[in-house]
Amino acid sequence: MSAQSIHLLSPSFPSPRSLSVLPSSSRLLSLNPIKLPFPLRRSAFPLSCSCSLSPASPVLSSDNGSGSSSVATQVLPSAIDVDAVTEAELKENGFRSTRRTKLVCTVGPATCEAEQLEALAVGGMNVARVNMCHGTREWHRNVIRQVRKLNEEKGFAVAVMMDTEGSEIHMGDLGGAPSAKAEDGEIWTFTVRSFDSPLPERTVNVNYDGFTEDVRIGDELLVDGGMARFEVIEKVGPDVKCLCTDPGLLLPRANLTFWRDGSLVRERNALLPTISSKDWLDIDFGIAEGVDFIAVSFVKSAEVVNHLKSYIAARCPGSEIGVIAKIESIDSLRNLEEIIRASDGAMVARGDMGAQILLEQVPAFQQKIVGLCRQLNKPVIVASQLLESMIEYPIPTRAEVADVSEAVRQRADALMLSGESAMGKYPEKALSVLRSVSLRIERWWREEKRTEALELPEVASSFSDRISEEICNSAAKIANNLGVDAVFVYTKSGHMASLLSRCRPDCPIFAFTTSTTVRRRLNLQWGLIPFRLGFSDDMESNLNRTFSLLKARGMIQSGDLVIALSDMLQSIQVMNVP
Repeated sequence: MSAQSIHLLSPSFPSPRSLSVLPSSSRLLSLNPIKLPFPLRRSAFPLSCSCSLSPASPVLSSDNGSGSSSVATQVLPSAIDVDAVTEAELKENGFRSTRRTKLVCTVGPATCEAEQLEALAVGGMNVARVNMCHGTREWHRNVIRQVRKLNEEKGFAVAVMMDTEGSEIHMGDLGGAPSAKAEDGEIWTFTVRSFDSPLPERTVNVNYDGFTEDVRIGDELLVDGGMARFEVIEKVGPDVKCLCTDPGLLLPRANLTFWRDGSLVRERNALLPTISSKDWLDIDFGIAEGVDFIAVSFVKSAEVVNHLKSYIAARCPGSEIGVIAKIESIDSLRNLEEIIRASDGAMVARGDMGAQILLEQVPAFQQKIVGLCRQLNKPVIVASQLLESMIEYPIPTRAEVADVSEAVRQRADALMLSGESAMGKYPEKALSVLRSVSLRIERWWREEKRTEALELPEVASSFSDRISEEICNSAAKIANNLGVDAVFVYTKSGHMASLLSRCRPDCPIFAFTTSTTVRRRLNLQWGLIPFRLGFSDDMESNLNRTFSLLKARGMIQSGDLVIALSDMLQSIQVMNVP
């Protein structure tokens, strides 16, 4: 095998401060010297075609594989486990056909059965979201375990994200009804009282006991960010009588905000805890079930995120559960950078955000959040009302398609379906729209050779991390300049794969990790195709084994140009597949 190698030594090693690229005997690559602020040495090695795994080493599994820990004493081409969708896509259309933007689907009554979950996984779902605002813990447990079973039996690596309810003011469950329609001119009662019998007609429970004290006659009450609008006309004990001024659909547990004289009344919400007593019980449940991410609603400060991380670490030492901060309130926007720095990722929850700021401000804040997350190397999800019309209709509006396209153009890590997949009539079609739009805009970006003005500041916290960051920045530039087919990265923690994703190279990134949990978490990040592979510090053995397994399934071919990185040796190699 021909290889051009750059090996980066530990900072404690003495070595010359220069970069050497060794020419290949079969393909000469002429690269300009890269100036890097750390020691380098010349090194290259021939790679053989034989390899073996120790009995304790797990076999390779790929893109949405199960991450099972099956064992082999000798690696054979048949030892790879790969989902049929990704395998067929790579075989038929090649590397460039793979989708870079990840897709999150909220699981609800419309998609909770095993066959429906499998259909979503086949359609491109990377992360399954369970929303603790709805359903029982037993119901969510069943969904989580079905997703895990799907991964094990069908070869996927779908991650699970649990979304907390939060303690903001919201409606009750509508007495068990899936929805209710409020018509213009109707009088509705919003009450804090509880009912043993079914709710009276046009009556809605409110979860906040001080609701009737805080609202005033003449206030505007917005349901779910304006999906329906009411005017407060009378207060009678625990009941608030409201006139519907903008008709709309009321959904269970919908968020409530009230406005006075054109301004949001937020004093009371500011006093409510970010994580309620119910949320802590739900978090315990999520930890016990081994979810991959916990999304925290209405985050007000970095302190909340740090507190939750400390709690998870204490309850489950060594846990790799990621904390996702939902940016959906004025407080979260005011403390945006500190919240994102503390979190493992962020969600642009545009629905509730749009209920607390002017609607025309939402696009600018979305772009700001997406850009800041990328600069700080945190995955970001754009959520809420992407294809809202597809809850009822089989095709989206053109405006919705344009909205999705803009999120892809901003290079967000992931797009999320909420009601469209949880309770909509056409969940698979909605997912198909996200997938096809993402693929088309990504292809357009590459064909037009678009360039970005976004500067990526240094995020390293140590000199060793700085080396990894510089390697990934350089590898992405080399990949784009040479038009390589793929970047291979061998990473135990997933950090180096994340740094590569941040650079948004034109080619896909094959991320190999020894951890099943890390592999699922990587499935949220832009451009990463996560594999599980037991590997060592011997890159020669790792590469031979990887090439053998992937070639046997037709996922790569001899002559393909790849760049290989490793966070164990902190190295770069440019080579053709033998």
